Amino acid sequence: MGRIKTKMVKSVTHDLFEYYEDEFTTEFDDNKEVVETYLDGASKTLRNTIAGYATRLKKRKEDQART
Repeated sequence: MGRIKTKMVKSVTHDLFEYYEDEFTTEFDDNKEVVETYLDGASKTLRNTIAGYATRLKKRKEDQART
């Protein structure tokens, strides 16, 4: 079992992913910089949580594209 993501984290991540999907990659560190660019004033913990969830979404999307 993994950690449960809150509605706020999921909604913010999905919004960012909708508008800036091409900028996200499957690398966490790259996504952390993308999130930092578009979310001003977000805490380090929130930024990392959103970047991790975005990484997971990107990997899932790429896996679905392969099958």
